[in-house]
Order: sequence, then C-alpha cells, then structure tokens
Amino acid sequence: MFQSTLQRDRALKPVAFPTVTSGNRLSAKRRKGSALVFSVVLVAGLLVVSAIAIDYGHINVSRSEVKRTADAAAMSACWELFDGVVQGDDATAVQCQINDAASMIASKNVVSSRAPTLNADADIEMGFYDRNQPGDLDTADPSRFNAVRVHVRQTEANNSAIPLFFGSVTGRAEQSLQARSTAALFKTISGFHKPKDAGETLDILPIALDLETWEQVVAKQTEDVYSYSGGQVTSGSDGFYECSLYPTGTGSPGNRGTVDIGGSNNSTNDLSRQILYGISAQDMDDLGHSLEFDSNGELELNGDTGISAGIKDELAAIIGQPRIIPIFTSVHGNGNNAMYTIVRFEGIRILSVKLTGPMKKKHLTIQPAPMVARYSIFKEAPIEESEFLFTPVMLVD
Repeated sequence: MFQSTLQRDRALKPVAFPTVTSGNRLSAKRRKGSALVFSVVLVAGLLVVSAIAIDYGHINVSRSEVKRTADAAAMSACWELFDGVVQGDDATAVQCQINDAASMIASKNVVSSRAPTLNADADIEMGFYDRNQPGDLDTADPSRFNAVRVHVRQTEANNSAIPLFFGSVTGRAEQSLQARSTAALFKTISGFHKPKDAGETLDILPIALDLETWEQVVAKQTEDVYSYSGGQVTSGSDGFYECSLYPTGTGSPGNRGTVDIGGSNNSTNDLSRQILYGISAQDMDDLGHSLEFDSNGELELNGDTGISAGIKDELAAIIGQPRIIPIFTSVHGNGNNAMYTIVRFEGIRILSVKLTGPMKKKHLTIQPAPMVARYSIFKEAPIEESEFLFTPVMLVD
C-alpha cells in the first residue's frame, strides 16, 4: 500500500525541463546568419565559374570558326590561282581575282556572328610552297607560284576581337583570335587511284608521247600555229606550242603510241570508249597492277598496234577538252608486244585530227593544257614533276 502510493506520487510529480536561455537563442541566430553568408558566397562563386566556362566555350567555338574561315578562303583563292594558270597567266595577273575570292569566302563564314574582313596587302599572300620545306612560302618567282596563304585576324588591333558574354563578371570583355591557312597545288604526281564510283573515270588518253618531243614543246621549239580560246580552235598563236601524237614514230615497228590501260590487247572499241569517256574502275582492275610509278619513277605499259582511222571520230569529238597523256622515255618490242617505259603524265588538249589520206598529211595535233588530275597520287618524295598537270587544291598548313 505504501509502495503503490509512493509510485503514484512520483508519477504525478511534474517533470523539470531545461530552461532555454537568451544565450542559446543568440547562438542559433548566428548559425543561420553564417549559412546565409556561405550560400551567397557559394552562389556568387558558381556564377563566376559558370561565366568563365561559358566564355571559354565561346572562345573555343570562335577559334574553330576562325580556322574554318581561313581554310575556306585559302582553298577558294588557290583555285582562282589555278584558273589563272589555265588561262596562261601568272599569279600577278590574277592578283585581284585571288583577293576577291578569298575576301568573298571569308565574308560568308561568320565568326561569333561577325563576318571577317581581309586586308589584301597584309592577309593574303601568294608564293611557291615546297612540301620539303614546310611553312615557307617563296615569293621570288611569280611564274612558280602554286599556293595562297590567308590570315584571318579577329583582334583588338583591327577592332574585331571576339566579344565575351560575361566581361562585367570576369573583367575580360573580349578575346583576340587569329588563324593562318595555306592551300596549294602540286605537280609531283606519281600515278592514279582507281575511281571510287563505277560511273567515274580518269581523263587519261590511251596514247603515249615520247619525252624528247614533249620537252621540245615545253621549250617552245616546235610550232605555234593554233590558238584555243573560249572553247574554239582557230589559226594563230596562243603561246602554247604544238606537236603531233601521230604519225610521230615511237621506235617500235608496228606501233604508233597507243597503250593498254586495261585488259591486254584492247580492241578499237575499248580505245574509242577510253578516248571519249576516260579510264574506268574496271579498266584499272583489268590492268592487273597499279597505275603508279615504281621506286625508280617508272611505269611499264603494254602497247597496242597503233592509232588508226577507226578512232578518228572519237578524237575529233574531244577537240579542245583537256586530257592526260603518258610520257615515255623508251619502248621495246613490236606491235602488241611493245612495252613503254612511262616516266610522267601531262595535261594536253587535241586541236586538230586527220587520220585519213596520205601519211604525210595525217596528224593528231595537241598542245599543253594545264589541268587538275582527279584521283592523282601525290608523291612528296622527289620525282619528275609534270609541267601542266596538277593535283587538286589541298590544305598544307
């Protein structure tokens, strides 16, 4: 009875709770204030880091745009240089066209929503580029020029630096950027790749010319009685001297210069097709070996029995059109057994064809024609350069 009364008294006794003092209340307020300050500092830091990251990304994108613009402008300008060469002009004669081509392409490639402008005197250079001396541009001899170098400058100096989004936060309002690109054509062609598509062909004429005659043409020791301009062949001089692919002797009895670029013993139909449309991918397969010079700079091609009146219409059909011919140094064997040693490929155009009548009146007159060799194999190692055959324009630095 006594124990239960004691337990009841204890149960009814009020529980004492700790008293909250004013000092504890102040401590909680301080903690809340510190957290707020820390949050403000953290948010500010994140904003600064985000601003830096965004501007850094913008700079990288703009840097790529500047380089892309320089590449495109250099390529366009170099093609303009080649067009001048085709017309028989040296680089100085087409300087304005080259400058215009580079400037037009640059203006169409925006950098950070701005169209770059080029200074013709400071930003566009022409010269001779040698792959064995990378980076150098020889400006001494305009007749040798094969390259155009373009500088694209988005800098504070020309008031075109790239504006940044968060300059007020980072303390950096703009960024100067610049890029340089060089595009060039080369004449060190060691052969040809097989066309990628079945419908594509190589513009190679299956008729070879001896090196001695070709060198006389290049040295202007032959005649210049034809002129080619605006798609028309007329009488008169145009600065490109001529020779005949036929009836020039080859030194091989029973052979007048036709070569097999395909299966052995090409028929007249094969020659006619190749004259009109070029060398096909199937021809390259049928050849049985690559159409490329060996380590000695030579390529052996089998000969046919020669040019005949059976292909005169096809030859006449391509008058004025640029074609590639093989140049040989020697030939041995007779007729279909003749083997030509090819050492160079060159660009030519046919001007006149006559393959009927007396032998002394027959001729297949050609002149050099600067042209781009599609699917050409570019060789950096020193080989015999072509005079009038170029690789497609390529970026070199």
